[in-house]
Amino acid sequence: MKIIFISPRYEGGIGGHAFRVAEKLREYGYDIKLMHVPHVPIKNIKNPSFALFGATKALLDKEKYDVAHAWNVPSAFVMKFIKAKKKVLSVHGIYSDQVGALHSKTTSEMVNLAESKVLKFADVLTTDSKLVQKTYKEKYGLEFVYLPAPLDTKKFDDLPDVSKVKDQVAYVGRDSYEKGIDILKKIEPKIGGRVVYCTNLPWRDAMTVLKKSAILVVPSRMESLPQTIKEALYLKVPIIATKVGDIPLIIKNDETGILVPPNEPQQLLDAINSLLQQKEKASRLAEAGYDFIIKNMTWEVLLPKYVAFYEKLVSL
Repeated sequence: MKIIFISPRYEGGIGGHAFRVAEKLREYGYDIKLMHVPHVPIKNIKNPSFALFGATKALLDKEKYDVAHAWNVPSAFVMKFIKAKKKVLSVHGIYSDQVGALHSKTTSEMVNLAESKVLKFADVLTTDSKLVQKTYKEKYGLEFVYLPAPLDTKKFDDLPDVSKVKDQVAYVGRDSYEKGIDILKKIEPKIGGRVVYCTNLPWRDAMTVLKKSAILVVPSRMESLPQTIKEALYLKVPIIATKVGDIPLIIKNDETGILVPPNEPQQLLDAINSLLQQKEKASRLAEAGYDFIIKNMTWEVLLPKYVAFYEKLVSL
């Protein structure tokens, strides 16, 4: 099967997921091409320039594909011009809500008006989020296929052996408003441990820091399901996270982690300091979280679902 993936980048959230899917499908025997598109790295110009340059590159591409798979809404403008039997668009968050949190109200309203039309560029829509699936069904009557983002456990084999750093608290994610990093920084002076921020580290370095840590904190205001939660649970690092997006699908309060409301600094602070003091509870949460990941979120469990998805798509 010949598939082209389209994404502004192949690292981080949905772009990193696209890269991992490409790796696994290649191992399975599929011919996967990653489309690389230059863009202007300026906040309000980045996505429009990607769409413009990408659409031009797509029009010039003479190859024909079984599937063109766009990863996030801006990539749909490029996918539209690719020559493919079937077209897929993956969305890992409510795009108009994300834009609204990061940009002006006017920009958000413009995106909201165009969003439903852009989603219809695809023959099939997918998401790794039950919340996204439900929201777009209610918002536009659109059906999304739910494909969870698997964890590649083999990548952890190369991490170094480490010793735990007593009371170290890790943050792994973008330095961005929707991630709530400002909330964690606000309460940091009152936390009974050292906070380490991994915002721009290479994956291996960030995972090494995480592996050493006593707790991972995910203070997000909005999310689908951060990959770092799965990574922490696999490394048996207990998690304190906000009750947003699909996080509660994995983090069951007092079972596989601790949930707190978003935008509640005092409750987040109390949860962190409490868990730092309760070592036995932290260990119990970590073991339960690891067990959940192994049984539900690895490539061994989920690759057959991805293969079945593409096979069914091209047979229609």
